[in-house]
Amino acid sequence: MEKEIKWTISKEEDQVRLDQFLSNQLEEYTRSYLQKLCKDGLAKVDGTVKKGNFKLKSGHEVSIAIPEPTELEIEPEKMNLDIVYEDEDVILINKPKGMVVHPAPGHYTGTLVNGLMEHCKDDLSGINGVMRPGIVHRIDKDTTGILIVCKNDMAHKEIARQLKEHTITRKYHAIVLGNIKEEEGTVNAPIGRSPKDRKKMAVEPRNGRSAVTHYKVLQRFSNGYTYIQCQLETGRTHQIRVHMASIKHPLLGDEVYGPKSKKYRLEGQCLHAKVLGFIHPRTKEYMEFEVPLPEYFEHLLEIL
Repeated sequence: MEKEIKWTISKEEDQVRLDQFLSNQLEEYTRSYLQKLCKDGLAKVDGTVKKGNFKLKSGHEVSIAIPEPTELEIEPEKMNLDIVYEDEDVILINKPKGMVVHPAPGHYTGTLVNGLMEHCKDDLSGINGVMRPGIVHRIDKDTTGILIVCKNDMAHKEIARQLKEHTITRKYHAIVLGNIKEEEGTVNAPIGRSPKDRKKMAVEPRNGRSAVTHYKVLQRFSNGYTYIQCQLETGRTHQIRVHMASIKHPLLGDEVYGPKSKKYRLEGQCLHAKVLGFIHPRTKEYMEFEVPLPEYFEHLLEIL
């Protein structure tokens, strides 16, 4: 069975290549995989098969048939995981910079899931399927810090409920551009997929989902940077990055939502998930964990 998806090209997307358009729309797939689907004749424009380099025009009807995913065998990999806490129901990991949380098409090795499968064997929840065993929430590849993984479906359902009801404590530390004048504040602005660039998120008042970030200043630096703590009330994709950029204080190192600058040779945004608190799914007791700032972050604070 194949899943067919259709779009109508807008004025903003006029003259965009077919493979680029598909990559923007279907960010869960790699561009090389989508180009292969084009070569296989699965992408059509106005009902006619087109190659990936075909230039689209406003009003064109685009469709692509996504083949049914095959049952993938995600290989366990021995890794030196930084385990913060573990019991029969949950495991908390301090994720390093550069590690992807779960496998995705074209990216099946070196992820946190590969390491968890080696460490936990068969003790991971199955609710999110073969690609995301145990994963109930995630943090970006270049964001460091703590996240919770569930070892059975009971724990997964309970932690997912707490995430949905916004009762989990999540505090992040970040360094942003500019001097934030007020001591603390709140950004309450809906976040959705950017209509201009489908790979990015944006503040979208009409089509976005509710998103709330509370921030407070920890330290100001004379060279125009501010060290802050952000507490999430919701958990949208790229929430802190989008919200801080929306108030003209993008995260240092974030070349997606901030200036494209290689200053301090950072690999991605300066953002660390420092504190995670939740009600344990079995004992019903509140537990809170804190992980130290990574070495690169500490070094940056010293420089600033």
